[in-house]
Amino acid sequence: MTRLTVNGTEHDIDVDGDTPLLWVVREQLGLTGTKFGCGIGQCGACTVHVDGAAVRSCALPVSAIEAEQKIVTIEGLSPDLSHPIQKAWLALDVPQCGYCQSGQIMAAAALLRETPKPTDEDINAGMQNICRCGTYNRIRAAIKLAAESPQAQRG
Repeated sequence: MTRLTVNGTEHDIDVDGDTPLLWVVREQLGLTGTKFGCGIGQCGACTVHVDGAAVRSCALPVSAIEAEQKIVTIEGLSPDLSHPIQKAWLALDVPQCGYCQSGQIMAAAALLRETPKPTDEDINAGMQNICRCGTYNRIRAAIKLAAESPQAQRG
């Protein structure tokens, strides 16, 4: 039995310790905003926050998570799309197909928490998620727009 705190709620999960966090989030908890992309931690579609840090949940076994650590998925970022990153994504119509966008948003929120006024170089270094549609210019613009909001660092 594993105890996880996801989006502020504690859950007792009965899974093998090698089970990736992604599958616990999607299959056991029903939070399907976090996407499966590559399964090897490269694309970032599965990005969630663990204690505020962006992590690739497809490559993170639940046994690596301590009971006191806090996990936030895209569903827990804000209850009503009021996070500055989400507002910027909507204002600039960032997604094309949209599949990678929950991971992109989670990575961008973590970036702004660490670097409130990111430069292009900061964004290049902090945003390693893959977008097959190539919306990188709109992603960059949305991060810069969100950085103008005083709430951007709340994550």
